[in-house]
Amino acid sequence: MPTVLQYPVELHPAEEGGFCVTSPALPIFTEGDTEEEALKNAEEAILCHLEGCALSEKRDPDVRVVMVQVVLPDTIAA
Repeated sequence: MPTVLQYPVELHPAEEGGFCVTSPALPIFTEGDTEEEALKNAEEAILCHLEGCALSEKRDPDVRVVMVQVVLPDTIAA
């Protein structure tokens, strides 16, 4: 079964039309003519970033990467 990860992204209307996507969690930037296209491009950008990280890092076999879930308080969540 595939591993499913979720990353936050910010969808910005572009001045010239369409949408730009950035992420506060990862160093990605992409765009698309529609929200749907921009988000699909963001998915591809995230996968490319993660694949690059996996290829460039040599990990100790005893080290594991795990995800930690954080619940934001109402004062931060918007």
